[in-house]
Order: sequence, then structure tokens, then C-alpha cells
Amino acid sequence: MELAGLNIKFLPGVGEKKAAVLYEELQVQSYEDMLYHVPFKYIDRSKIYSIAELNGRLPYIQIKAKIRNLKTIGEGKALRMTATAYDETGTLELVWFKGFKFLTNQIEPDKEYLIFGQPSEFNHKLNIVHPEIDSFEKASQLLVGFQAVYPTTEKMKKAFLNSKAISKIQDSIFKTIKGKISETLPAWFIQQHKLMYLHEALYNIHFPENPDMLRKALFRLKFEELFYIQLNILKLKYKRKTYFKGHEFKTIGEYFNTFYHRYLPFELTDAQKRVIKEIRQDCGSGKQMNRLLQGDVGSGKTLVAVMCMLMALDNCCQTCLMAPTEILARQHYATLTRLLDGLPVRVAILTGASKARERRAALEGVVSGEVQLLVGTHALIEDRVRFANLGLVVIDEQHRFGVEQRARMWTKNEQPPHVLVMTATPIPRTLAMTLYGDLDVSVIDELPVGRQPVKNCVVGREYRPNAYRFLAEQVHQGHQCYVICPMIEENENLESADVISYAEILRENLPDDIRVEYLHGKMPPGRKNEIMECFAANEIQVLVSTTVIEVGVNVPNATVMMVENAERFGLASLHQLRGRVGRGKAQSYCIFISTSDKTETKKRLEILNKSNDGFEIADWDLKLRGPGDFFGIRQSGDMDFKIADIYSDSKTLQEAAEAAGFAEQNKYLLDAGRMQMLENKLEKYITEEFKLNL
Repeated sequence: MELAGLNIKFLPGVGEKKAAVLYEELQVQSYEDMLYHVPFKYIDRSKIYSIAELNGRLPYIQIKAKIRNLKTIGEGKALRMTATAYDETGTLELVWFKGFKFLTNQIEPDKEYLIFGQPSEFNHKLNIVHPEIDSFEKASQLLVGFQAVYPTTEKMKKAFLNSKAISKIQDSIFKTIKGKISETLPAWFIQQHKLMYLHEALYNIHFPENPDMLRKALFRLKFEELFYIQLNILKLKYKRKTYFKGHEFKTIGEYFNTFYHRYLPFELTDAQKRVIKEIRQDCGSGKQMNRLLQGDVGSGKTLVAVMCMLMALDNCCQTCLMAPTEILARQHYATLTRLLDGLPVRVAILTGASKARERRAALEGVVSGEVQLLVGTHALIEDRVRFANLGLVVIDEQHRFGVEQRARMWTKNEQPPHVLVMTATPIPRTLAMTLYGDLDVSVIDELPVGRQPVKNCVVGREYRPNAYRFLAEQVHQGHQCYVICPMIEENENLESADVISYAEILRENLPDDIRVEYLHGKMPPGRKNEIMECFAANEIQVLVSTTVIEVGVNVPNATVMMVENAERFGLASLHQLRGRVGRGKAQSYCIFISTSDKTETKKRLEILNKSNDGFEIADWDLKLRGPGDFFGIRQSGDMDFKIADIYSDSKTLQEAAEAAGFAEQNKYLLDAGRMQMLENKLEKYITEEFKLNL
């Protein structure tokens, strides 16, 4: 049965109103969409606890108990209902703050109930807030396997679409279709890779019979999803290498040679030379280059990009550099203007915040060919941006841009330009070639000569007074400091540092001659640029910021990076933040302040304390994440995976990549219908313009 063609609004119990909310909030329109709206965790409903076994550290549990003393307390907003649950071993308080009017007539004395919820302690008493209550006789069917818990939104809850309602919809689908789900993989393929059949996998992802069946269901759906993606990546790469002609950069001329011999700011490392050679070979082959340049923070990727852009200029082509933020684009513009000052190169900038005159000059300049190098943000992909002869596109921090955004740059020319995408985000070596299978990969694995490794320390909250003194010492030696907080404003529900309050704390604790300012992503672009320009000019000595400065900001005079609540950040983000210091000749320092006493957190942060190698850190991060926990399904930020996670499922990813390579090389093993289905699996990642180029 083709589930994609069955509209969810016609399913019994849904209707138009709920269907509209499902579409608006989850993009669920069909039976298939609904079945692939998977749980984010599972709760074991097979065990019944006694009240004596409970404590405030347990996850969701269920007890078999009777209920007495049902009463309302307080008035107005403080109105609540309480009751006492009891069994042979003890008593437990139940509390409701809203939606309790129906309970008065529902609860019967001396009747046994199945009570489900998360126990907690308040005023030295054990309670459950907003428990689910069903008569034990009626709920006995729940005492098997695991209960799926689905992600929902406030709007869904208002439409009575909570996790329990979603589970009922899933059950209704299975009862309606009666097992008629079309298999998406051939039988030989399923047997070869020991996969569960699709119908069985989809059922067990929502209603797992036991942990083993859940693991098998997860493996089938993750493997299939990763297989489709890998197969299409291989197809895209094959088509690009077979059909896409590229500008042929035959000449290494005056622009490149003059810069190399006169204006090169420092001697290239062997790794930089190797990468430039790889790019030269690509651009001279007559085929379109599509290369990923991966290098640790401070490894000199920007300088490599500059030399490649000069290569394009030597061959009468324009070039552009696209950055993910206004701050980074402005900084790239300033860097390129400074580096190319002695060469007859016209550089322009175009961002969403560009003033009318600056925007008009840039647009007119690129279409006439007078502007040879254009720097910008997402504004570069706008339809009105047209080039005279665009030969090379450089995209910085490529993970911040989707495939669709990158592909739109290909349409700026009659002949697709070469594409160089750069990232400093650590990607485990075991995943890079698989995840970016459509790209050729170059790696800069050396730091420029003269860079001193950053000295690190991981400390607790009690170290703060010492840290403040150290910040003051560094500033009085002529240096500057970053302080990173996880939040913008104070939140009474979370004990985390925020930039606005923390800036005030530092002003009170640091000498008056030290200027402290804060920066965050919600500030107006003009104000953000003003703050960064003042910091770059050393008019601000201590900058308190969110991770808005994580990518690309270059202030060589900054020697201290202090991260508050370090346990709230991922290893990759912390390593990126650390890369903002150590960019000058002075010794630099990174202070990670953790407010967590958990052993796992200390172990994770200690990796940063011992190593400055981003790739090693990424490998460790992968090991610590492990194979994943079937009670929680993590999502990846790199691609829109529904079920799989490229880190926790790295082994499955590699198996799927091998299977995709085999299937691509042996197309005759898959029938035409299935091949067409596989061809269509990545439709949402690719623009119409890109497909036309294919």
C-alpha cells in the first residue's frame, strides 16, 4: 500500500482541524509522514513499582495503588488538587495544578489504579505531579513492552494532540492498513544485510514488543535512511564528474605569483601547499571542482582560499566568498582588502545589512565585471545578484548552509563555477569521507609556524575569583579576553550564566580601567558590528558573548578564552571557541569553568584539557557518544535525518555507505522501479535549478 498518497485527515479520529495542526507543526500530511514521526524516547511499562521502592531519582514509573483524600487547596492561580496514593508499602502524594476538574467524579474509593508519572521530592515528601491515572483493570493492557513518547508542541497540546494521542493515531493507522505496507528494498538485499521487514520495523518503532525488537527496528530504519542518502550522494558525485564541465584554469599568472612572492604574510605549511596543489589540479581538469577543505581552527584555510581566488582572477574569472554571519563576512572583507592591498583587485561586500549605496555599487560591479571578488552572506544567493563570469565560489563554514543554498550559487553562471567549501568544525576522520561523499576532501593538518599551543584548564565554580584576577593581569599586559556564557538573559528556571548579567558581574570585579561589553546574536547587526570593531581595535578589553563569536572572528591580541558552564556546550563548539585565541605570537589560555559534578562531564571536558587537536577531539567525542541508547534517539544537525544520527550511528553509516557503493556499481541487481524510488529520496535537499543543471 502506498502510504504517501493517503491523507491523514481521513484517518478515523483525526479530521480536518487536527490534520491542519499536524501539518503546520510537524509537516505531517500523509499516513507515511505520520509513521515516520518517530518517538524521541521510550518508557518501560512492563514493571510495576511498590511505593516503598520509589525515590526522587527514578525516571517515569508506574504503581498499582488506591487513592484517597482527594481535595482542592488554595485559590486563584495557586489553586491545586492533591490526593494520597497508597499501597501495602506506603503512601505517595499526587498533585495537579491544572486540568483536574474531571477527577472529582472519576476517582472511586477502594478501587485500584495504575498511576504513571515521574516521582520527585518536595519538602521531604515524595510526590508525582500531573500523574496519568487509569483503572488498573482497564490499563492492564499497557503492562507489556515499552511506551513510546513523541515530540509535541504547545499548539499540538491545545488541539489535544499530546504523546498519548499521537500513539493512538499510529495504532489507528496500523489497524486501517492491516499490514499492507509496500516494502522499499528487495528481498535479497534485506536478507543479505539481516534487516527487519519494513512493516515489522515501523510497527516496532511505535509499539516495541521488547528491547531486542526495538533495536532491530531502529537498525532497519536507520540503515535504510542512511543507505538512501549515501546512494544519492554517489549518484550526485558521478553525475558531477561525468557531465559537469568546469572553467579550465590553465594559467598561474601575475595575480597569484605577485601575491606569493611579495605579499604572503607568512610561509605556507607543507599541508597548505599540498591542498593548493590538489585544488590547482581540480580547476585545471576541465571538470567542475566540488571540494571540501577541512582544517582545524587557525590552520590557515582563509589564506589557501585567497590564493585559489587569485588563481581564478588569473584566468579572467570572478570569484565570491560566502560566510554565514554578517560579522564573519565583514571580517573576511577586511582581511581580503588588507591582504590584496598591493594588487589591482576590486573587492566588494554584500550583506543583508548593506546600505543602499553599497548594495547598488556591488550589484552593478559584479554584473559588469569590475568587481572581481565579492564577499557576502546569504544575500549572495538572491536572484538579483548576477555575475559577468563567476569561476569560483568559496563557502566558509559550509555546515551553516544547506545543500539547497549551496546549489543556488551554481546557477549564477551559464557554466557552473568551481566550489570550495571550508569548515573548521571537527568531523571524525572515520565519518568525513562518508558524510561528504559527494565532495572531494582536502585536509590541512598543520598549524602555521610560530603558533604556540593554547594552555587549557578545566576548573569548578570556586575558581572564579582567581579567573577574574587572571583576566585583569592579561589586560594590564596589553591583551584582551573573551568570556562565553550559554544564555543571553537570566532565566529563573535554569542555573546558567547569561551575558547581560555576567557583564555587570565582571564590571564589579575588574578594575575600572578595563572596559567590559557584551555581544549576542539578537542584537541589531549594526550594534554587533560596532562592538566587534571596538574589540578588534582594543577599545574593549573584555568581551562577554554567546557562541555568536564561535566562527571566524579573528582578534590576534585576544589571549584568554573563559567559558562559563562549559558542560552545557558540545566538544566541537568548545574547541571552536578555543580557536578564537592563540592566533597571535603571545601565549594564550583557555579556562573551562564547569558547574557539574558528574563524572561523565568531567571526563568529557578533560579531553579538551589534554588535546588541542580538533580531529582527535572529534574522534573522542564519537567514542564517548557510543552506539547510542535506544531509550533516546538523537538527531543530527548536519542533515535532516528522521531517525539516524551520524555520530552514534557511525558504524551503521559506514555499512550503509558500503552497501550503497555496491548497489551503485551493480545497478542491474535493483529493478528499475526501486532505482527510481531511490533517485527521488533526496528531492527535498536539491533545488529545481540544481536539478535542471543535472
